Amino acid sequence: MLDLDANPIIPVIVLDDANDAEPLAEALLKGGMNIIEITFRTEAAAESIGRIVQKFPEMIVGAGTVVTPKQAKQAIDAGSQFGLAPGTDPVTIQSFTNSGIPFIPGVATPSDIQAAYREGCSYMKFFPAGPMGGVKMLKALSAPYGNLGVRFCPTGGVSLDNMDEYFALPSVFAVGGSWIAKKEDIANKNWKTITENAAQAMAKLSR
Repeated sequence: MLDLDANPIIPVIVLDDANDAEPLAEALLKGGMNIIEITFRTEAAAESIGRIVQKFPEMIVGAGTVVTPKQAKQAIDAGSQFGLAPGTDPVTIQSFTNSGIPFIPGVATPSDIQAAYREGCSYMKFFPAGPMGGVKMLKALSAPYGNLGVRFCPTGGVSLDNMDEYFALPSVFAVGGSWIAKKEDIANKNWKTITENAAQAMAKLSR
């Protein structure tokens, strides 16, 4: 069973070209990160997941922005070890849980949290964290559900500069961020920069 608490920084990745999947995964591993979220925002997502799963068994590969049953099937077939979404959809959640794969639905309100919990999810993605009020909002949202074991991964506006503020909340099990591997760095094959970003984040985490 995947331990969702063991990897507190999840790089959120958008890949336009599946050929970038392997060098990107290698760059993250060199920086000390062995987890990745490949978002289904492009047609390259499923192939990218499959390539990383095959070449880097030490990498925990998740599928992000999974919002339709078709995407859920593609992600599962490609070998995803966990899934995430910006919202809460019972059909998508069940697609993963029926396959024994953890799913982290997106929430932004108390009603979202209760809908996700009703579907058996206690780990949730607070999205978009920054626009929804950031740390202050998440602290308020967490309070009524702490006794149920509900925990959050804030994503959207999270950065190296503010991630410590989120980790100060007991309800936060991880943060998700695109700053580690920006789309332009991937497009320009700036693998060294991505490795440095990953290493910097991991170093700050260990302080």
